[in-house]
Amino acid sequence: MKKSLILLTFASILSFGLMAQKISGVVKDESGKPFAGATVTLVKAADSATVKFGLSKADGTYSFETLPAGDYHVKISHIGFSNTFTKPVNVAAADVAVADISMKKQQGDLGAVVVTAKKPIVEIKADKTILNVEGTINSVGTDALELLRKAPGVMVDKDDNLSLSGKNGVRVYIDGKPSPLAGADLADYLKSMQSSNVEAIEIITNPSAKYDAAGNAGIINIRLKKNKSLGTNGSVNAGWGIGKFPKYNAGINLNNRGKKLNVFGNYNYSYTKGLGTMESYRSLSDTIFDGKNTMINKSMNHSYKAGVDYYINSKQTVGVVVNGMINDNSLRSNSVTNIMFEPTKAAVRNLVAGNQNNGNRDNINANVNYRFADKGKELNIDADYGRYNINSDQLQPNIYYDLNNNELYRNVYNMKSPTHIDIYSLKTDYETDFKKGKLGFGAKVGFVNTDNDFKRYNVFGAAKQYDSARSNQFEYKENINALYVNYNKQYKGVMVQAGLRVEQTNIQGDSYGFSYDTTVKKFLPYQGGFDRDYIGFFPSIAVTFNKNPLSQWGLSASRRVDRPAYQDLNPFEFKLDDYTYMKGNVDLKPQYTNSIGITHSYKYKLNTRLNYSHVTDIFAQLLDTADISKTFMSKQNLASQDVVSLNVSYPFMKKQFTSFININSSYSKYKADYGPGRKIDIDVFTVGLFMQNSLKFAKTWTVELSGWFNSPSVWQSTLKSKSMGGADLGLQKTVLQSKGTIKASMGDIFNSLRWAGSSDFTGQNTRVRGTWESRVFRVNFSYRFGNAQVKAARQRKAALEEEQKRTQQGGNGPGQ
Repeated sequence: MKKSLILLTFASILSFGLMAQKISGVVKDESGKPFAGATVTLVKAADSATVKFGLSKADGTYSFETLPAGDYHVKISHIGFSNTFTKPVNVAAADVAVADISMKKQQGDLGAVVVTAKKPIVEIKADKTILNVEGTINSVGTDALELLRKAPGVMVDKDDNLSLSGKNGVRVYIDGKPSPLAGADLADYLKSMQSSNVEAIEIITNPSAKYDAAGNAGIINIRLKKNKSLGTNGSVNAGWGIGKFPKYNAGINLNNRGKKLNVFGNYNYSYTKGLGTMESYRSLSDTIFDGKNTMINKSMNHSYKAGVDYYINSKQTVGVVVNGMINDNSLRSNSVTNIMFEPTKAAVRNLVAGNQNNGNRDNINANVNYRFADKGKELNIDADYGRYNINSDQLQPNIYYDLNNNELYRNVYNMKSPTHIDIYSLKTDYETDFKKGKLGFGAKVGFVNTDNDFKRYNVFGAAKQYDSARSNQFEYKENINALYVNYNKQYKGVMVQAGLRVEQTNIQGDSYGFSYDTTVKKFLPYQGGFDRDYIGFFPSIAVTFNKNPLSQWGLSASRRVDRPAYQDLNPFEFKLDDYTYMKGNVDLKPQYTNSIGITHSYKYKLNTRLNYSHVTDIFAQLLDTADISKTFMSKQNLASQDVVSLNVSYPFMKKQFTSFININSSYSKYKADYGPGRKIDIDVFTVGLFMQNSLKFAKTWTVELSGWFNSPSVWQSTLKSKSMGGADLGLQKTVLQSKGTIKASMGDIFNSLRWAGSSDFTGQNTRVRGTWESRVFRVNFSYRFGNAQVKAARQRKAALEEEQKRTQQGGNGPGQ
């Protein structure tokens, strides 16, 4: 593996050659007038490999600058015009002027012409990696968390926490909007999002100043589907899967795009039921806990989206979008824990716990947006509101038996925990031509209000008694005000982008209830909280050396922050079972990351990224002892983390066969000292491999094989995990004149997905392992209907406006 990485990195350096000044030409129509908007593609004469592409300008001209010497073909094409016009070109050391090309209209009716384009599985860009999951076979019937588990460089641990290239602190965006959820709430939300509703996953490792500063490891933007076709059209889909239990999903997507108005909407439904297992062995002080747990989870989910874009004129657009989700879920777990005396390993008693958790969550988000663009100036204004309601009703019986299976005693608890989150934000971005470059600046004001009311009851038979000492209400308010400026300019052979974001953070937390005092070993009334405000400065810079387009280098540096989630700040002590507690930390500080990176792109295919990050006050979930044989979990700030990561990717295409491989490696060093027996000194080298292959045959058939592997790593800074990986196999056939698609897939074909880890901290030795229902057979059918006519100019303009809108959410400079 190490030799492969060295060879790939070395190959990415060999690319410089002789340079020409420029290839240029003019495209005209039949009457000899300039022809705008024709697709111009420059390919190598030897193998027709694409070198660059562009569009002819308003005066019909096009140009390609600074190219290596060699033989090329210039291809000109446009919808509605006959054939593709090709001109051979030989590039030596001087400018090359291509003879004028005249376009001729195609004869006949274009009413039945359908334009289709297949995106590559993975796109590597200067600032991000894009995983286009919409067209993949093996993504059908899964959820967003499973898609992330297989994404290049992304790791999901046993508690469903996300990390990216060895760093935690990943910020998740949905359609360019940051999600307020974190931890278990975020994981549950992603599990309820069906893959059929996801168009692409963008992994942004070096965000520009336009993005919020939050997200130490970077940003994962989940882009949901939106129909961009003209006229009235839509699609329907339905799927079924079977593992240990059956799963179902279905959806509909409708769109009407006209000259002045675009109305769109979709609805998706899914039902899943899955099986998971977990085994744990925990040794502390004089007691050993050896437990086995079986879990069955159910989830029924409804998601919807509706919106309208109104084109006031060619310069102005206003839009409204509403989307949301309604989810009902349940978890049934049955665990048996053997409790032993550590010195002799003799069994003492058994604990049987049958946990039942019924929950529901719903959220609604509304966005009003305005866009103005004219003559190098662009203004975007977004106003957003979001409401999240999360409810949990958990019954937890703990029954103790002696070694003859006679009941000794029981503790039964009922926990109810409603949570409400309100989000308000107003954002404006402005960009204009300035000094032969692009100057952008903007502002954002955001508010998050959270109210969590945790009620615990002691259950005696059919009766319940409210336990005020174990109940808690936590109110959390967050306000972040931000300003940013960003500038990018293309010099001769060098693109430079620099930006600065300033964020003022105001947070307030109020907790009401009782807290366990480990000194006096009893509950004491707690009424209080915290109130903080601080300002952070987050510079970013990126330089791209693009004199030779076939061998581009990039340098980047940035500073980012990751703020604690509200659950991690709540000082209340939550009892998970009779021996395990979870407690927040009001002293938890933000963690900051300073990163520098080098990127290289060779022939637009071999992409290499080397990055170093230094993280201060890194978050870590620590297991500490309390009351001798009891354990509590809480987040602490570790002293530091240093991460060096190397990412190499390469796509391969040969006729009907396509392949993509991504290798992501990282070295992490964790270090902290909390006193005797409470030291952390862990270093780990991790390698992640992602590969996807597809072969099209017999015109309508496609087979796909994908796989991923992660070597041993560290989860949550203290738990050493073992390696894990799996492979998926899928088959696709197009039917009904290519309007229908049937996909069948088998996930985890070798049934190899297992997780395991170990930790040794504060005199507590822990070993855990588990599985989830990963081996699932799925079949899906989708059908497109509606207007198939294409008006080329409007189609191209609509696609361009959509791309510009998406770019405005986070900047469009190189190396962001």
